[in-house]
Amino acid sequence: MGDCEAVIPTHDGEQHVILAAQHIVKALWTNKNLSDDMRKILADLDTHLSTMTILTESKAGLTNEVEDQLICAQQRVMSWQSNQLMIWDSGPQEVSRYLQAVDEVRRLTESLGSLLSNNNGKQKELLDRAHSVLQMAMARLEKELIHILAHSKQFLGPRYISFQSYEGSVVCEESIVSNEDDSMGGKSRRESNSTESEECIISLVHPNVVSDIKSIATVMFASNYDQEFCQAFTSFWEIALNEFLINCEVDKLSIEDVLKMKWDSLYCRIRKWCRAMKAVIRFYLCSEKWLFDQVLGEFGSICSICFVEASKTSMLCLLNFGEAIAMGPHSPEILFCLIDMYEVLANLLQDIDALFSEEFGSFIRIEFHELLMRLGNSARVTFKKFGNEVASETSNTPFPRGGIHPLTKYVMNYIKTLAGYGDTLNLLLERQDGEELGTVVDAEDGQSACSYHFRPMARYLWSVASILETNLDKKSRLYRDCSLKHIFMMNNIHYMVEKVKDPELGTYFGDEWIKKYIVKFQQHARSYERATWSSVLSLLRDDGKLGKSVLRERCRRFNVAFEEVYKSQTGWIIPDVQLREDVQISTSQKVIHAYRTFMGRYSICIEDKYIKYTEHNLENYILDLFEGSQRSLHNSRK
Repeated sequence: MGDCEAVIPTHDGEQHVILAAQHIVKALWTNKNLSDDMRKILADLDTHLSTMTILTESKAGLTNEVEDQLICAQQRVMSWQSNQLMIWDSGPQEVSRYLQAVDEVRRLTESLGSLLSNNNGKQKELLDRAHSVLQMAMARLEKELIHILAHSKQFLGPRYISFQSYEGSVVCEESIVSNEDDSMGGKSRRESNSTESEECIISLVHPNVVSDIKSIATVMFASNYDQEFCQAFTSFWEIALNEFLINCEVDKLSIEDVLKMKWDSLYCRIRKWCRAMKAVIRFYLCSEKWLFDQVLGEFGSICSICFVEASKTSMLCLLNFGEAIAMGPHSPEILFCLIDMYEVLANLLQDIDALFSEEFGSFIRIEFHELLMRLGNSARVTFKKFGNEVASETSNTPFPRGGIHPLTKYVMNYIKTLAGYGDTLNLLLERQDGEELGTVVDAEDGQSACSYHFRPMARYLWSVASILETNLDKKSRLYRDCSLKHIFMMNNIHYMVEKVKDPELGTYFGDEWIKKYIVKFQQHARSYERATWSSVLSLLRDDGKLGKSVLRERCRRFNVAFEEVYKSQTGWIIPDVQLREDVQISTSQKVIHAYRTFMGRYSICIEDKYIKYTEHNLENYILDLFEGSQRSLHNSRK
């Protein structure tokens, strides 16, 4: 009541001043010496003072009415201040009554603001009360907003995180020659990654609460508490997106941390990054953008600003990881990861441009485009560097048993996997400002692969195959046995041909390349036969009439030579079963034919003790060759 007593004299004082002014005007009016102009001024002043009297009386009445309305609305708002229950859990009627009360307080603040005069009157006291009630109501609405969001947020299980499966292309070892696995999984990876999922939008909160959230936004915006709403709403979804990244097993790492990481760990993180990038952009952010549009769309640019604020921290975290990979060392094993990352970003380019189309999100859009360019550049540099890596791999000792060298397996499986990335690599190579990738020249006929007008990818693969062949030839010179040199080259070139026969890889090499290299490994097979068997079979040559002693010596020397070949070449290996059988059959035909001819003519002149083997024996023994397990005829399984 003390407050009311302080206000009333002010009102009476205003009335006394107005009455005194009116009394003075009337007194002046009685002066007969006043001019017409002065009388007109006094008449106007009297009219104005009369109007002020009426307005003052009206304001007094209106103030009382506002106070009654404020008290009623305040009671409704204050009744929830100490209530532990949530308004939106108490049913739609309670929600409606509360929002009506808040809206009433808001309108009263506007009315009181228009009534407020330049003194410390009752309107000022009521306005302060209204602002205080409104502030409490806004704090309560913010609390209700967070409660609604937290309790209605949809659980995003593994099926959402992995809505688009991603399988890595290859696990390479640190050394270029250390991988001896024949299958690098390239084809299956490309098939699993070739079909992009459509944009997937679900409600991140239960659909029933979207209207509730929007009603809170409408009241808070109308009450000039838009910043408070946006801060709470944005912070909630910023945290939610970070939790989604954690569920995607994406950690926040500095560029320095990434650059120090070991390959195995880095490879796993890159796979998770690719999966997370697609899930975040094509699924999560699209869903989040839809929700923001539903809640804040009618408030103009504030919707885009809030969306960018909610997503920028997590997006920059993802982009920073990609930046670290792009600037890391360009080792061969990282190439497939670089292309995978490049393709992921390229496929998401339109999504990013749509999500961050406005000026507020331009920095994310620009960072995304720049990362795409850097990953492409790194992939191209790494791709071109691979040939140099192959050429520089050296050996000091011959590869045991003349088998398929790990370098051959690695390179051919590597380029087989590269073929699955052909479209992307061709695109990256064609963007080089006229820079030549290199030309392969056939050592025999001087024909350039460029004359076939192949695209950059094909020319490069030809080049790598040629570099590999040159390196293999150097390695073959480490063998002291010329025959084993040819076995080594035959095995490795045959392996190259079999890999190139794969339809996807064969598209880049073509039938002519395959035919040419088939001829090459067949030539090495024939060279092996000459180097191994020419001297042996020369002992069975028909040189006309020979004496018994010469025949016995030739037969003895043939047995010794054959046994030496058997002992050494059973330890050699031809891994491909069909190729091994072809060489064995070709060898058997030549040896058995020569032996049969020799024995058919001279066996009657040679004692049985000098004839150790029958044709059948020799044929069976030849089938032991190239099995990779050295033995002698004395402990033969025959």
